[in-house]
Amino acid sequence: MNRRINAAGLALIKQWEGLKTKAYRDVADVLTIGYGHTKRSRCPVVTPNMVITEAEAETILRADLAKFEERVSRLVKVPLTDNQYAVLVSFDFNTGRLGKSTLLKKLNAGDYDAVPIELMKWVGNPPVFNGAPR
Repeated sequence: MNRRINAAGLALIKQWEGLKTKAYRDVADVLTIGYGHTKRSRCPVVTPNMVITEAEAETILRADLAKFEERVSRLVKVPLTDNQYAVLVSFDFNTGRLGKSTLLKKLNAGDYDAVPIELMKWVGNPPVFNGAPR
């Protein structure tokens, strides 16, 4: 059974991404809709003038996150709390770089305290990632 992001993590991603129910072009000129769903993502294909509901946007987001949930579960070799797992899924969803990151190397070496420092290299105010699970 694959681990899934918790409600707090889902809410965090929704907050950071913001909801757009009508297709738009992002800063990289990529068609985007919902909570950061792009034409490069899985189904549905984003088309110009496409409109979706908030419920559809959440369904699409959950489907998009499945890839990153699997990657975090596969790549991280140390125990994680549900919130730590959610932070890493969010990080990989936004960057796609967990697999090649110094963050992952340090975390898998057991250096939980290095994770917030590594996250700050990517975002100015990272979500809380407290030490090793108890």
